[in-house]
Amino acid sequence: MTGFTALLLAACAAVGPDYLAPSPDDLTVPADWQAALPHGGSTAGLEDWWSRLGDPLLIELQAQALKSNPSMQKAAAQIGAARAALASAEAAEVPSLTLAGSGSRAKAMGATGATSVTNSASLALDASWELDLFGSVRRNVESGQATAQARLADWNDTRVSLAAEVATDYINYRACEATLKLARADAASREATARITEGSFRAGANASSDVALANASAASGRASVLSQQADCQIDVKGLVPLVGLPEARLQQLLDQGAAQPLQPALFEVQRLPLALLSQRPDLVAKERALAAASASVGVAEAGRYPRLSLAGSIGRSGADLGGAARYSTPWSFGPSLSLPVFDGGAARANVRSAEANYEVALAAYRDAVGTAVKEVEQGLVRLGSAEAREADLRRSAEGYRRVATATETAWRAGSESLLTLEQTRRDAISAEQALLAVQRDRLLYGVALYKAVGGGWDTSLPDPQATTATLTR
Repeated sequence: MTGFTALLLAACAAVGPDYLAPSPDDLTVPADWQAALPHGGSTAGLEDWWSRLGDPLLIELQAQALKSNPSMQKAAAQIGAARAALASAEAAEVPSLTLAGSGSRAKAMGATGATSVTNSASLALDASWELDLFGSVRRNVESGQATAQARLADWNDTRVSLAAEVATDYINYRACEATLKLARADAASREATARITEGSFRAGANASSDVALANASAASGRASVLSQQADCQIDVKGLVPLVGLPEARLQQLLDQGAAQPLQPALFEVQRLPLALLSQRPDLVAKERALAAASASVGVAEAGRYPRLSLAGSIGRSGADLGGAARYSTPWSFGPSLSLPVFDGGAARANVRSAEANYEVALAAYRDAVGTAVKEVEQGLVRLGSAEAREADLRRSAEGYRRVATATETAWRAGSESLLTLEQTRRDAISAEQALLAVQRDRLLYGVALYKAVGGGWDTSLPDPQATTATLTR
């Protein structure tokens, strides 16, 4: 009995490694961002970041996507599966009870020809419990808990990614709208120039080559409008599966949406990249997967050790034969010890496999951390460049616009050629398009940076069932 007690005391510590999250030194995370922080990093945080873009329709579309997008439903279902697996693992920590009963009635004929009827019944309660001597059950529960947390982090990552994808497509559509408006104004101007030129030609004031040039320019303007219209329709069709709305309804919302341009949102990017490790849900998911892999090593290691179970049974059975009843109450109780003696090295191979899976998970986590730092660094550079270029491109567009207006006035007065007017018009349109492109890029780079820093995600890991009405981060 003393040896049995000593074995139980020794079993207080589970075999296998006790998980420790990798340290920053193991991950080679830089101490500071190398790229400049937008606005000096002194603006408000990312909470309610989307609302600061100044477009309520964007918030509405993101909320609709959160409710109906299949990727969110898939991520929520995966959480449910992980939680069910965890519950199954936790059930092994407590004894199991099984109640079984049976009854029968039989009629038999004896050698003398007499018949007899026998009634019998039994009821038994069986109990079993495996003592977790070497922590197999505990490690399995640890793995299940880490896996469930990883799936919850995946759900948050899907939420952040979906919000960024909806915003990206929406920004592209609004930028396409602005470009289409510019193309239509330009096409109308070219049509007016063609009409004036044809009138002047009939009056003998212009050459036929001027008419050909003006008509060619008008045709080019019309083609640009058609091409831009197609691009906008493509953007709408890209939004439809994301938000889960019929195209006609989505187009109606877009047409009713505010015509005000989106305002670039400001950021607060913490100086220490270490904060990124707990901010990005995809990194949390990778770290939790690493914890689950570590626990699985303990499960495999425990498979090499003895297993001790306690089993007991108590029942009641009886039979009624010709009015004579007989009853019994059988019971049993005792331990059962299973000791692996020879398995051809299968148990040791299972441990090596689990250790290899841990190394794979560790490499994946390190790679994800490096990718996250890279995405933030690149996002900071791109956003800073767009901010710096926007002011110059705005001045360029304003300057070319003034030149084009002056040239058109001079052309109407007859002091400038149509060729010069077309050239200045092309320059003005190109400058306007470049300004629209950098304004769009500034918004898109902001969205990308929002996603790269984790989207203002709350490390408390909200439950998906509690966050299905709105999406404000």
